[in-house]
Amino acid sequence: MSDIPNPAAPIADPRGASLLVQDGRTKRRNASEGRFKLYGIVAIAIGLLMLLTLLFTIISRGTGAFQQTYVTLSVPLLEEKLDKNGNRDLAEIKKVSTFGYAPLTKAAFEAKIAESGIETSLKPKAMADLLSKDAAAQLRDYVVANPDLIGSTVEFEFLTNSRVDGYLKGRVSRESIANDKNINAAQLDLVDALIADGSLQKRLNLNFITGADASDARPEAAGMGVAMLGSFAMMLVVLVLALPIGVAASIYLEEFAPKNWITDIIEVNISNLAAVPSIVFGILGLAVFINYMHLPNSAPLVGGLVLTLMTLPTIIISTRASLKSVPPSIRDAALGVGASKMQSVFHHVLPLAAPGILTGTIIGLAQALGETAPLLLIGMVGFIASNPPESIAEGLMAPNSAMPAQIYEWAKRADPAFYERAWGGIIILLVFLISMNAIAVLLRRRFERRW
Repeated sequence: MSDIPNPAAPIADPRGASLLVQDGRTKRRNASEGRFKLYGIVAIAIGLLMLLTLLFTIISRGTGAFQQTYVTLSVPLLEEKLDKNGNRDLAEIKKVSTFGYAPLTKAAFEAKIAESGIETSLKPKAMADLLSKDAAAQLRDYVVANPDLIGSTVEFEFLTNSRVDGYLKGRVSRESIANDKNINAAQLDLVDALIADGSLQKRLNLNFITGADASDARPEAAGMGVAMLGSFAMMLVVLVLALPIGVAASIYLEEFAPKNWITDIIEVNISNLAAVPSIVFGILGLAVFINYMHLPNSAPLVGGLVLTLMTLPTIIISTRASLKSVPPSIRDAALGVGASKMQSVFHHVLPLAAPGILTGTIIGLAQALGETAPLLLIGMVGFIASNPPESIAEGLMAPNSAMPAQIYEWAKRADPAFYERAWGGIIILLVFLISMNAIAVLLRRRFERRW
């Protein structure tokens, strides 16, 4: 007989059990591993479900802000009301306030109802109340821009008030207006008649994207455009200051600084600053830039300086991580062929670390774009401005708001129309943030090198 063992036979351990058969301990270990994987899958599923719920809530509640209800009216621009002397002098035309234009919109609304054959028991004032208080201002701006049209009849699309708009969007119902002094059932009957006539309809509201904030009396006219310009001006300041300062500090600390207790303290403080609440930076900005340096309140320059201080630790940490990721052989090879330390860093290491630096910078800017607390402390809240700045300097120094501060301001106002606009503002802010993060990912994938 041969002494060679049969390879197909089960191998037994010294205790007499087969190694191919799982014992109780192995089964328990495998079952524990399976449960751990299941817990991970459940956690991911819950996270995705919450994310989808959040997105659905934001989109469902915010898309209404991008639509608004308008009524079409033909308004006679009466010369005896707008230009009594008939000389088309712009200075005299500007003297007519919005109170002088309100009777024109009121008369045009009455004429529209009579022309459509709509019967109503409402008084003229109650009918005109369906229009936004912004209608007279819109008419005045048009006449000031086109004084030659005085004496003619021009067709306008005026905003309706927030209650009429809410009625078309389902936010206001006949049951909910029982205790509402701003609208009544007879006015809703007139709204239904105008809808059937085709004179009143809901359509895209570009003014929400391009316009400015509005007072509490006309929430339907509020827009995000000026706040977007304020955020853009602040991001410009952050980019110009934080990127060169943060990259220069990172290069020095990582490549040139001696390793001693001083640099250790600096590195620890930079890491700690990255975890400091943003409101602390707002208090610092209020104390230094406004109270001590006397820079103007609500200016994007001040907001940019505060956000620069907050963003610097993020940029420094990400830049140092990118520099560390470059293999030491790159530095050694550059030094071996006669390059100086400065040349090896700027000609070889820095270009290879650029994708990570750009990614960290963009993510830092995106974080700064969404900050609200420091902006509240320096007064960048809901400033109403109607004209865009004429120069970059004016845009940096003139009072303004920012997107997150504007959203906060709308969310705390009483009218439901402002609440709807807050959700719409969140959509715009998310589009900016997602776009910036997508750019960061694309840049990293485009320029990244794997070692």
